[in-house]
Amino acid sequence: MLADLTNNPPPPPSPMRTAVRRFKIYFPLAVLLAIILAVVQLVRPLPEPKLAMTAKTSYTFDGAKPELPWPGEGQAYMAAAGLGTLGQSGEQKPVPIASVTKSMTAYIILRDHPIKKGEKGETITIDKTAETEGKKNNSTDNESTLDTVKEGDKISEYDAIAALMIPSANNIARLLARWDSGSQDAFVKKMNDTAKELGMANTTYTDPSGLDATTVSTAEDQVKLGLKLVEIETLLDITKKPGWVDPSGKNWRNWNGLVPYNDSLGIKTGTTTKAGGNLLFAAQKKIGNTNQLIVGAVLGQHKPPIIDSVLAASKQLMIATQKSLAGAPVVKKGDVVGYVDDGLGGRTPVVATADVQAIGWAGLTVGIKLSEGEGGKLPQTAKAGTEVGVLTVGEGASQVKVPVALQGDLAAPGFASKLTRVG
Repeated sequence: MLADLTNNPPPPPSPMRTAVRRFKIYFPLAVLLAIILAVVQLVRPLPEPKLAMTAKTSYTFDGAKPELPWPGEGQAYMAAAGLGTLGQSGEQKPVPIASVTKSMTAYIILRDHPIKKGEKGETITIDKTAETEGKKNNSTDNESTLDTVKEGDKISEYDAIAALMIPSANNIARLLARWDSGSQDAFVKKMNDTAKELGMANTTYTDPSGLDATTVSTAEDQVKLGLKLVEIETLLDITKKPGWVDPSGKNWRNWNGLVPYNDSLGIKTGTTTKAGGNLLFAAQKKIGNTNQLIVGAVLGQHKPPIIDSVLAASKQLMIATQKSLAGAPVVKKGDVVGYVDDGLGGRTPVVATADVQAIGWAGLTVGIKLSEGEGGKLPQTAKAGTEVGVLTVGEGASQVKVPVALQGDLAAPGFASKLTRVG
């Protein structure tokens, strides 16, 4: 009987028995693999959250582009910081610009030797050349100079820039060139290199003061420079003043008679018989909470007296541009302007924390963009109301910025999202 029991052959195979046997072998392996994959998915680093925009990326003002009162001679150019060009008149060909040249001299000095707010900057020693050249003021040499300086005197960088931009002191322009670069030739090279960097393709500088008629530029090129100058608060603090008292106590009036009226910010005049009357000017207009800056240039005004002619032409252009500027609401406080994408399918809306207005003129289209806040990294989790980015309208010095905040709580991706993510 025992032999019969031990010698019984196994049951014949069948599809059911085969399936059961395979299930017992592979199911535990599949379960183990699934557990491993799940653990890997759960411990993988989460993707960085990203800010996406749903609001319109631009706004266009209704109406036709404004017609400005352009001068009847010479050339002119008008722009608004961060918004673009309003127009131009005359052929934009290189012409002598006289003391408007000093705008580039001031730009380089303040760029390479910035002055902190409320301070006077570095100290500069008056050399023998500056004293000698200073004596040419109101002489047959027909130079504008600071005639109160003597060799060995000390002058602050702030006062040197004031001497440059208000009484238009040629001797101080040359002194600053030597102080910065060691020689006037080296500084002139820096002027031309800077002009090239700023895209001033039709500009050639041959001296730091503008007395040489071989220093030439266009209204368009000077506006390119002006748009950089209005970003320097120290410079505008100087050029918007109607006068300046030098270290000796002598009072000097600003040749730019547009200041301090009509929100003019000044910048630089330039007049010679050959160049005529020239002016690079800036002004502002308060629109809502924004000081919109405008920059214009008028060159080649030869009707005598040339300083009055260029100031009159510039004033008309400046005031007309200010009147053409307006604000328009583009986003209201609480409007959804985008969302935070957690990278795994989760989206948390973000809203504007204040009303947002665009600034421009009829027919202008301005850009609107949404960007991450300072640091450029969004949190994985945050409470509703947390500021996570900035909505920006326009560009440059006059752009409008408003923070955006989470409409609801930003939660980390859940178990299912982590488990089922791909990539």
